[in-house]
Amino acid sequence: MVGAWPEPVERVSSVLRESGVEARIHEFPEGTASAQDAADAVGCALGQIVKSLVFVCDERPVVALVPGDRRGDPTKVAHAVEATSARVAKALEVEHATGFAPGAVAPFPLRQVEIVLMDHALYHHEIVWAGAGSAHHIMGISPGELGRLARVRPMDVTADQPYDSSTPKES
Repeated sequence: MVGAWPEPVERVSSVLRESGVEARIHEFPEGTASAQDAADAVGCALGQIVKSLVFVCDERPVVALVPGDRRGDPTKVAHAVEATSARVAKALEVEHATGFAPGAVAPFPLRQVEIVLMDHALYHHEIVWAGAGSAHHIMGISPGELGRLARVRPMDVTADQPYDSSTPKES
């Protein structure tokens, strides 16, 4: 018999069940500390991994969903929400705003986030893989359903240059 999921994963699972969305949550006991780890674990392209990045835009939290092979662009995020500035949220801000620990942020349900932006590039895939509430759980879901459940605004929110693993990590 399979044991119970951690409470944050159960919150994500509950939204999926209640919405009738066809998605699957996978558990990886070794965890997925990076987007590349997640892609390797699932067996997909890095661009199919959804990074849920939390930004603070003029003191309000905003989540940007970006492909694993791209970097979120704070300037584009700020512009998208008509804020004067955007910065990557600190660990405590992430947990307070989303209800998820840093590194385990799911795109939904989000505790105090009203705006979720989703990069257009994610729509180019039949299925994408997003965090499901813990560093050990990932969900496979169609981009359209992800966008609907997270109530996203589709737009370009990534930096013009692809992600380079030799540069500092995003939170």
